[in-house]
Amino acid sequence: MWPLRTTTVTVDFKVIELQIDPDARLAAAAGGAARYLAEAAGLASEEAAVLQKSIVAACLESFENLTGDHSHLTVTLTRYPDRIEIALAHEGDAAPAVGLDRIAGFASQVGGSGGLGGVDRVQYEARGGLAITRLTKYLGHLPPIQ
Repeated sequence: MWPLRTTTVTVDFKVIELQIDPDARLAAAAGGAARYLAEAAGLASEEAAVLQKSIVAACLESFENLTGDHSHLTVTLTRYPDRIEIALAHEGDAAPAVGLDRIAGFASQVGGSGGLGGVDRVQYEARGGLAITRLTKYLGHLPPIQ
């Protein structure tokens, strides 16, 4: 008989996925989910509120890219041990969910109040007809830029 080995694997992440129509009330729900994850991760209420406002603003802006054939936005919020990632994805137009001008403004004002306050990193990718904008809030120290 083989000796019993116990292996512990820690996977400490939570996922919330919303598929929303272009409605400000649904954008507010996505922001509320982001705030919930932020507060559950130990962020101060004020910091969580800033993240919430940024996610609502990003959703509202992304509604401009939705078309009749692809009229919904998929918002995936994932809490990892060291960060919270919010992915905004839509089909059709390959434009980012958040305008490039806003992303560029954010990049020049990291740590400032550049419209996406509360967000530490913005990434964008397009693949297979899907445009994904990923907003990341780190829960500790920021990783080094590579």
